[in-house]
Amino acid sequence: MTCPRSALASLVLAAVLAPSGAVAQPGPNPAGIDWQPVGGFSIARTETTIGQFARWVDATRTVTRAERNGGGEVFEAGWTRKPGWTWRTPFGGAGPAASDEPAVHVTYDEAQAFCRWAGGRLPTDAEWVSAAYTEQRASPPAGFQRGRTYPYPSGERPDGAQCLADCGPQARARAVNHGARLARGDGHARAGTTPAGVNGLHDMGGNAWEWVDEPRGGAGDDERRTRGGSWWYGRTQMQADHLQGKPGTTTVVYIGFRCVR
Repeated sequence: MTCPRSALASLVLAAVLAPSGAVAQPGPNPAGIDWQPVGGFSIARTETTIGQFARWVDATRTVTRAERNGGGEVFEAGWTRKPGWTWRTPFGGAGPAASDEPAVHVTYDEAQAFCRWAGGRLPTDAEWVSAAYTEQRASPPAGFQRGRTYPYPSGERPDGAQCLADCGPQARARAVNHGARLARGDGHARAGTTPAGVNGLHDMGGNAWEWVDEPRGGAGDDERRTRGGSWWYGRTQMQADHLQGKPGTTTVVYIGFRCVR
């Protein structure tokens, strides 16, 4: 069922009016996040990268759940743990991945802890939807219109996003999987290499699912919502009415995150 425009408008309004969405004053930015103002808050222009995540790990000496378990997971006729697949090496391999690849194999709590350290937090579902689908820049570039709500974070069409089959042949050419043999899909793109979409943001649709703070107040293994789809899926999962979630302790190759403040 398609989400009515009025429902999307309500989510946008809720994000703008919510106390948690108040504009934060400029402050320390230890992760080097490129913040983009959207309505009453700012959001990271790209998904959290391996390079940014490494700063937090180095500062806090964190060992992630996927590392402690020997690797994260992927779906191959059932959930399969992959030795060595962690945020440092998303698809395994002998050497570290590029610093501008998205940080994946990260639990909800690890993502939230990173965002708090970085001077923000994970977005609420309403904030994420507001930023992903409704153009709010004062003077957006050609192809985008202020105040308009789009069906995809990339705009009118999914073209240009990093998704499976529906986003154009360039998605396969951009894919990074470090030689891994994948049962489905081609792999993620480096952060910021796909065309900027609504509000000048990259990869709000496709590339990696993103943890959001929904439902509020959960903990541990409670189910948490993920937004935006990934390179594993096509256009349907990129739309606002597609709701999906995973237990908060999940560590998989196609779930990442970005922060707000």
